[in-house]
Amino acid sequence: MFRPNVSLSSRILATVKWLFEALRGAPKLSLLFLVFCVICAAFAPWITPFDPTIGDLENTLAIPGWNAHFLGTDHLGRDLWTRLVYGIQTSAKVGILAVFVSGAAGTLIAVVAGVFKGWIDGVLMQITDAFQALPFLMVAVTVLALLGPSTTNVILVLGLLRWMSYARILRSEVFRVTETDYVRLAIVAGAGKSRIISRHVFPNLINTLVVIATLELGTVVIFESALSFLGLGVPAPGASLGTMLADSQSYLYNQWWLPVWPGVGISLLVMSANLTGDWLRDRTDPTRRQL
Repeated sequence: MFRPNVSLSSRILATVKWLFEALRGAPKLSLLFLVFCVICAAFAPWITPFDPTIGDLENTLAIPGWNAHFLGTDHLGRDLWTRLVYGIQTSAKVGILAVFVSGAAGTLIAVVAGVFKGWIDGVLMQITDAFQALPFLMVAVTVLALLGPSTTNVILVLGLLRWMSYARILRSEVFRVTETDYVRLAIVAGAGKSRIISRHVFPNLINTLVVIATLELGTVVIFESALSFLGLGVPAPGASLGTMLADSQSYLYNQWWLPVWPGVGISLLVMSANLTGDWLRDRTDPTRRQL
């Protein structure tokens, strides 16, 4: 007689219970849309049969309907569903990589300033203040105009100009951690700074770092779309939500679907990232957590 594996079933039940507990109060629709964006980024060629850069000039400006192009086509006959999927892929890729670059730079500066303190902290915070005083969008437009539009340049520019908030917030966290008793005891016991950083400081920064990165993702997506709209982001004929909006300028009144789909994509992506970031902030901050 077959007997179920009690240990395995209990583990599965415990995992499901933990998942429900971890997602309690989570914006589930936002998380589902972010999962959809990740799927688009990973499996875009399998989601749609069309090429985002090749159009059909005999089927331009097709109206959305129950056909092969159910979201319609643009002025070059390119399928808008395909363009939307690849545009979300581009925004997700640029956003995640730019947030990684800015998060890594900001975390490094925060850890160095908070651990070494003294004149090193003063110099690094002066540099942070100087970068914060720069008009971000103007600097980004100028740099990209000089370097030329490309996805790599957009990632580097957005990443290297958005690290200041990480440095400021995480620096205060590093100061708090380094003043705790267990860190002081580790220093008395002879632990070096590298061990203090790897064993005590950085693990305590992960929650705050994830929250800042999630909130920053929406901002980076908006800036990437704005730069692509200006022709300084993803170069044509590559698919980008900002490029789709720029292409729809001449068709705002008669072909409503051309600006609507990329606009909805940008709005949902930014809103999902912000709602998820707010939820993570509430979950990781005991003073804001609802019992």
